[in-house]
Amino acid sequence: MIHDLHQGPLFAAMSEDQVQCVLEQGSECIFQAGDVIFNEGDPALYFYVLLEGNIQVTKRVGAQETTLALHTLPGAFTGEIPLLTGTPYVATALMIKAGKVLRYSAATFRRLLTLCPGMLSVILNVLVTRIQNTEIITMQQEKLFALGKLSAGLAHELNNPAAAAQRAVEQLRETIGSGVTPMPQRPDRQTSAFNALQQMALQHTATVSLLDPLVKSDHEDELASWLEEHNVADGWQLAATFVEAGLERAWFDGLVMQIDEDLLASFVVSLEKTLQIQSSLNILKQSTERISTLVQAIKSYSYMDQAPLQEINVHEGLESTLTILSHELKNIEVVRKYDSTLPSISAYGSELNQVWTNLLDNAIDALGGKGQIVVSTRRENKYIVVEISDNGPGIPEEIQLRIFEPFFTTKGVGKGTGLGLDIAYRVIVGHHKGDLQVVSRPGATQFIAHLPIDPT
Repeated sequence: MIHDLHQGPLFAAMSEDQVQCVLEQGSECIFQAGDVIFNEGDPALYFYVLLEGNIQVTKRVGAQETTLALHTLPGAFTGEIPLLTGTPYVATALMIKAGKVLRYSAATFRRLLTLCPGMLSVILNVLVTRIQNTEIITMQQEKLFALGKLSAGLAHELNNPAAAAQRAVEQLRETIGSGVTPMPQRPDRQTSAFNALQQMALQHTATVSLLDPLVKSDHEDELASWLEEHNVADGWQLAATFVEAGLERAWFDGLVMQIDEDLLASFVVSLEKTLQIQSSLNILKQSTERISTLVQAIKSYSYMDQAPLQEINVHEGLESTLTILSHELKNIEVVRKYDSTLPSISAYGSELNQVWTNLLDNAIDALGGKGQIVVSTRRENKYIVVEISDNGPGIPEEIQLRIFEPFFTTKGVGKGTGLGLDIAYRVIVGHHKGDLQVVSRPGATQFIAHLPIDPT
C-alpha cells in the first residue's frame, strides 16, 4: 500500500513513517462506481485521498458538465481547493471505478498541514496548477456558454422581425392577388375627392399610436355597424384594417359628404386594399431595419474585422450589448444617463463588451426579470466612469469582499461559473489599468468601472 501511494505527488517525498502517520489520521470509505463523493456547491467538509479506483472531477457550466480532472493513481487527492479558500466545493467528484478513499475532516486536514510541512508544499504547488487549469477550462466554457446565450437571444430577436416580414409578404401576395376593386366611372370632382381622401388616409396612418385592445375592439364594432348601415359588404372584415390605420367612425361620417352614395362602397373597399398594402410595406420596412440593427449590433459588439486594440466609444459598446441582451430586458426599464462629451479611449473593445455583458447579466438576474437598470457614464479627472446599477435586493455585506474571487458565485449550480466578475475585474484592472468597484445595499447595487482616458 505505502509503495503504491509513493506514486502520487502527495507522498512521494515522505518517509514510510510519515506516510503511515497520514494514513492513520484518515477514515477509509468504500465507493461503488457511480457514487458521488461530493457535489459542486455543497459545503466543503472533507479532503480525500485515493487508495483504489478512479475519480472523475467535473464542473457544470450552463447545461454542460465539463471534466476538470481524472484521478487514477493511488495517492491522488481532491477537495483541497475549497478547504483552503473557504468556499463550497467548486466541482463534483464522482467514483467512476469502484474503490477506496481516505477521508479527512477539515480540522484533521489543517492539522496534517501543520505536522507535515512537505505535504503543505506539495498541496500548494498542485493547487496553483489546478486553479490555473480549472480557470482555463472554465473560461473557455464560460465564453462558449456566453456565446450560446447571446446566440439564443439573437436568434429569438431575429425570428420576430423575420416572421413579421414573412407574414407581410403573404398579406401582400393575398391582397394583390385578389386585385384592388376597380372604381366605376365617376365625375372629375369625385376623382379629385377620391385621391385626396386616399392620401389623407395614408398620411393619417403614419401618425397612429397603439390602441388598448378593448378600445380597439369597441371601435371595430362601431365602424362595422356604420359600414353595414351604408351597404358596404363584409364591413366587419374591413373595419379591423381601418381602425388599425386610425380611421374611426367620425372620419367616415365626413366621407359621405364628399363621395356620392353610389360610389361609397367601391371607394371603401378600394381604400381598405390600399391601406393593407401600405401596412404590409411598413411592416417589411420595420422588420428589415430591425434585422439590420441586430446584425450591426453583433458586428459592433464583437469588433468584427477590427484590430483588438483601438480607439472606441464606450457608448457604442454599451448600446450594442443592450441590443443583444434586449430579449432579457423585456420587462425591465433601462435608463440611460450618458455624458455625450466623453472622448474616445484606447481599449480592447470586445473585452470591454464582455464586461458590460457580465455586469448587465448579473443585474438582470438580481432583478428576477422585473425592475430598473441604470446605465450611466461620466468623466472623473483622467478617467471615464461607467456605472451599471439595479434596484434589486442587493448583495449581502458579508460576501461583497469576495464577489471578484475566482469561482465564487451566489448562483445555483450550472447557472454561473463564478468567473464572470473575476473576468470583468481582470479585464478592467489588469488589461486596461483601471478599477472596478461595487457598492451595494438593499434596493440598490452599483458596479463602477474606471477606465483611463490615456492608459500610457
